[in-house]
Amino acid sequence: MVYCTDQLGRTIPINSPPKRIISVVPSQTELLYDLGADAEVVGITRFCIHPDHWFRTKTRVGGTKKIDLEKIKLLQPDLIICNKEENEREQIEKLMELYPVWVSDIKNLGDAVHMITSIGDLVDKKENAVKLVQKIKKEFKKLELNTPAVRTAYLIWNNPIMCAGADTFIDEMLGLCGFQNIFSDSDSRYPEVKLQELSRMNPSLILLSSEPFPFREKHIREFQQACPNANIKLVDGELFSWYGSRLQYAPEYLMNLLHSLSLS
Repeated sequence: MVYCTDQLGRTIPINSPPKRIISVVPSQTELLYDLGADAEVVGITRFCIHPDHWFRTKTRVGGTKKIDLEKIKLLQPDLIICNKEENEREQIEKLMELYPVWVSDIKNLGDAVHMITSIGDLVDKKENAVKLVQKIKKEFKKLELNTPAVRTAYLIWNNPIMCAGADTFIDEMLGLCGFQNIFSDSDSRYPEVKLQELSRMNPSLILLSSEPFPFREKHIREFQQACPNANIKLVDGELFSWYGSRLQYAPEYLMNLLHSLSLS
């Protein structure tokens, strides 16, 4: 038994290394795989689509917001990995009463790097985690670009329209690209806005994410009518918001996006 501290500052006793892990966060499930975990991961969510063979073969314990507590009980986990934002507080608190629960809290790249290192320690994959962090840092150094601030709205949902605001990981990624998030002064981390308000704010760039709402080409046409001066692009939401091992691929994607906008 060892004691570890999660990103909420909680001290948790866990078996070292844990033998029965459940992850209820898609990006952290993928991270476990890329760190070299396999048989010890016994449960994931229905949104944990990477890697594909885990999605097809691992026991699913519900969704990120609706976790099946009975299925978790049957799996008898000795570690559950959660996230403050992606999972429901009430459900996580119930799990905390019964199992060792490690909670991440990610708002910037530094938090993500810390999470990767910590989970590497947790699951006895420290060396792999160090190598992954080194690669991520190396790739992000390539993204240090002197681009003009581009007034940008990043949409995560439609009907109602919801955008990424300040104090979010997406806001961090926008800033790294040289984009000025027009909702960074909102009181909400994910403000809900009317189409008329979006039009009035006249963004130069609107990014329509592939998740959690699956924006498509037809939505470009709809928003273009309201915001005729905006450059509107569909973007890969995983590469803007997944803060696990997928980060190693994000800088190249972001640089290609900048190139497509003729901003780099």
